[in-house]
Amino acid sequence: MTHKDIKVLLVDDEVAFANTLAQRLQLRGLKVGIAYDGEQALSKLKEGELDVIVLDLRMPGMDGMEVLQEIKKAYPEIQVIILTGHGTDKDAEQAKKLGGFDFLNKPVDIEILEQKIKSAFKEKIEKTSAMIDNTLP
Repeated sequence: MTHKDIKVLLVDDEVAFANTLAQRLQLRGLKVGIAYDGEQALSKLKEGELDVIVLDLRMPGMDGMEVLQEIKKAYPEIQVIILTGHGTDKDAEQAKKLGGFDFLNKPVDIEILEQKIKSAFKEKIEKTSAMIDNTLP
């Protein structure tokens, strides 16, 4: 699999930011979907396989931590990168405890985000392979 096969979901209530970031990642060959709130993100998870979710922390309705918890409960293999403009060290700690892959602050350099997404994808592949190996007789 190449990075062109990576399916990313951006979850951010800032519509213009989410749309612009999605376009920039698509130009780099990633397959990107968008959800503008936590509920929408969880319903998109049910629609099809995703590899990496880039999740905002502060959103109306369900906040990013709640969404992260739900994702990890139902889809533990999906890697979640928190991308926030309002995060604290305590938030970063909590996100790690809940199974978040990484915690980045806005604004983020697109190169760094792309590398984090690729690393998260690699981690997902490795975890999925290990899970399959553990189920084989």
